Amino acid sequence: MIEQFVLRVATPDDVDAIMQLETATFENDAWSRAMMLGDLSQTYCHYLVATRPGDGPTTALSGYAGLMSARGAVDADIQTIAVAPDARRRGLARLMMTTLIAEAVSRGARRLFLEVRADNPGAQTLYENLGFLPIGVRRGYYQPDDVDAVVMRLDLPAGGAA
Repeated sequence: MIEQFVLRVATPDDVDAIMQLETATFENDAWSRAMMLGDLSQTYCHYLVATRPGDGPTTALSGYAGLMSARGAVDADIQTIAVAPDARRRGLARLMMTTLIAEAVSRGARRLFLEVRADNPGAQTLYENLGFLPIGVRRGYYQPDDVDAVVMRLDLPAGGAA
């Protein structure tokens, strides 16, 4: 089922709403508020937040996702992505990913990387369907759960910003 969502660029003012979803989604390996705020404050990071049409400013987020991509750099990285349970399997993760992929291309990136938990086959399938290929494993990357990360790469088309 494809549902309509509204994406906008996240700002440091969104950190509380992002952290609410972050800690609910990634219980044991959630980013700290300081780490998230640090990314949201950097010009080389591009974060999105997602809501449903008509949601007010105090409504919980449906999702968020972040990209680290300095303008003109060859490599970019998907930092994080989370979708609220009531918004899953509705096309939101794909929408956020395709939007971040387009942003990486516009910034001139030629390769896009991400890490995904080895025990998350649903996310791995989404990334593979978007063209990402597994290129390695980081043993015990996700702590304290001691879960491996599958490193994936997407080769991007040329034509972004110089």
